Amino acid sequence: MHHVAIMKKSWDMIPKILNGEKTIESRWYKTKRAPWGYIAKGDIVYFKNSGDPITAQATVTHVLEFNFILTPCFKKEVVEKYAKSIGLSKDELEKAAKVSNYCILIFLEKPKVIAKPFNIDKKGFGAPAAWITIENIKEIKMV
Repeated sequence: MHHVAIMKKSWDMIPKILNGEKTIESRWYKTKRAPWGYIAKGDIVYFKNSGDPITAQATVTHVLEFNFILTPCFKKEVVEKYAKSIGLSKDELEKAAKVSNYCILIFLEKPKVIAKPFNIDKKGFGAPAAWITIENIKEIKMV
């Protein structure tokens, strides 16, 4: 399975992924949504900043999913344990966690630069989509 993670450009996370400083991509949500239940070890995640082409990729080593509705006290432990690997300060991560009921931690390995960055066609995924899950990136790759 392939995934596209659309990143907030101002956070400048893609260089952190490529240099190994950020080894976990996290998604914090109020409701369950992709990639919840759709991502697994061996999947490929492609990264792009909003408005830019895809410029990087990494392989998923494992995934942790947390339901804070069932375990609200565990939220602080997740922030404490994983903030550095996520690439955010504990304060920044606590803000995201505060309004979230679900968290997905995607552990990454083998990050690499895409030699020829490419755009994708997001039609059908919704304009505000921040994560796209597809069988193969070729389905949405624009040439």
